[in-house]
Amino acid sequence: MYRKILVVDDDKKTADLVRLYLERDGYRVLVAHNGRHALDLAYQKQPDLIVLDLMLPVMDGFDVCRILRAETSIPIIILSARTTEDDKLLGLDLGADDYITKPFSPRELVARVRAVLRRGETAAQNRPPFRSGDLEVDFVSHQVRLRGKPVHLTPKEFKLLALMVKEPGRAFSRLELLEQVFGFDYDGLERTIDVHIMNLRKKIEPTPIQPLYIQTVYGLGYKFNEANNDP
Repeated sequence: MYRKILVVDDDKKTADLVRLYLERDGYRVLVAHNGRHALDLAYQKQPDLIVLDLMLPVMDGFDVCRILRAETSIPIIILSARTTEDDKLLGLDLGADDYITKPFSPRELVARVRAVLRRGETAAQNRPPFRSGDLEVDFVSHQVRLRGKPVHLTPKEFKLLALMVKEPGRAFSRLELLEQVFGFDYDGLERTIDVHIMNLRKKIEPTPIQPLYIQTVYGLGYKFNEANNDP
């Protein structure tokens, strides 16, 4: 499967140059020219890595980095003409995985992309499955098992479940779940989440009308019941 890279730069020539070198190296490349579009594509397409400029229209790269790092684990390489030490430190403090200054070597950028992706693969392989009662969620294989038997989930159902089990006990609003699972520009209603939760409960709950794992937080949304975590 091809790895997807999102390139975010308001300069079309720079974006095209980066796209050319990444595609030569076998990556699928998405391009955004402003910060808001970058966020939309990140949530919709779930790229494996983002190459992010800082000086962007609509929303600057620092804000994009801050939002993405708070809500996702997508690796980010900043590619910017801002070369001061303060800019670099701020970008890295916000959660960027690497910082490259312009002018830059496209070949070096591709090498940095490879290195960051390798680190991410190692981290994912070292993350143990989540277990709670009879339920197991494997983040590496994207598989769910109930009493040792595989449970077939749609990609959206798996993403919704994985999001909640990574922070058991935390209450997620319907809007927050909608944005993180479907993306910022999804036009559907917040109640769409209720339908996916209902389907998830049918597949993983011993008694769906009395859920053990995914519990309703009335007036807000849902949470994964941390009381079921194994000691």
